[in-house]
Amino acid sequence: MTSEAIADSKPRLSVAGLWKVFGPKAASIIGTPDADLPRPELLERTGCVAAVKDVSFDVAPGEVFVVMGLSGSGKSTLVRCLTRLIEPTAGSVRLDGSDVAAMSTRELMAVRRNEVAMVFQHFGLLPHRQVLDNVAFGLEIRGEGKEKRYKRSREIIDLVGLKGYENHYPDQLSGGMQQRVGLARALAVDPKVLLFDEPFSALDPLIRRDMQNEVIRLQDDLKTTMVFITHDLSEALKLGDRILIMRDGEVVQIGTPAEVIAAPADDYVKDFVSEIPRSHVLTLKWVMRPQRPDDSLEGPEMDINTIIRNAAQAALASAHPVKVIENGQLVGIVDDEAILRSVVAEEEVSA
Repeated sequence: MTSEAIADSKPRLSVAGLWKVFGPKAASIIGTPDADLPRPELLERTGCVAAVKDVSFDVAPGEVFVVMGLSGSGKSTLVRCLTRLIEPTAGSVRLDGSDVAAMSTRELMAVRRNEVAMVFQHFGLLPHRQVLDNVAFGLEIRGEGKEKRYKRSREIIDLVGLKGYENHYPDQLSGGMQQRVGLARALAVDPKVLLFDEPFSALDPLIRRDMQNEVIRLQDDLKTTMVFITHDLSEALKLGDRILIMRDGEVVQIGTPAEVIAAPADDYVKDFVSEIPRSHVLTLKWVMRPQRPDDSLEGPEMDINTIIRNAAQAALASAHPVKVIENGQLVGIVDDEAILRSVVAEEEVSA
């Protein structure tokens, strides 16, 4: 999803001024000088811990919005506040304009059953139920008839690559297959927003990569709005249209993968991204220069959102600089020197 499309969209999910403070008289901390204290000092002075501090962001329809940070950064608390699995201390969470934080218990249950689904790190499958019934569970809770929920569940089982395993029990499946069941169960209810809380961190690396690719494939097919929690930067860069980086409960930076790599907000983010090959993430937008009168117009044309690494072979093979195009218009030039700086230098460092 392009940054322009995100900017032009009305948010599906809008979070504003969200706080979660654990401890005595938690709400009284907000708005006082104590709220600005580092965590250890706040705990010592008040007995409170600010797990989420004044977090705000919007998520566009169909966007994959990744929240990442180290252990203790507040990312898992944040995602649980979105559906009030953990009650926020202050702030608003709006789903298509309706404030989840202000909903009654009945309204909140309806949202959890019909509009938002969650995939956890621990699969949470029902061990005594076969795959088909595990996938259909959310529809059963919603009150769907057996024929209708089984029909929908079989469609989703096929979609996530589990056809033929409908009658297996969870303990007969590998970890990756169990997570596919969890994903299918979430998708079966056709949610407006799908929340992932580090769903693949317990999986082996190869299975984890397969599941990441599965999320990308499903997103291409379904265009579901996703909020994805992870501590893995590579996973964040691979999946996210935009990334929110957290530290000690606060937002450090929000941006596209390219923005985070090319323009880190501070030394914390810079350190985070230091080992990521820039040419694998940055687009031609970040290495192009303005057109000059003596530039040849015979070179190949490439879209401004082309990844540098993907453009390298054609660019270096051409006798003329690359013409960078955006919405049908020439917006810049990329010459061999810019490509070589990004690609060859990285290869020499990693060799």
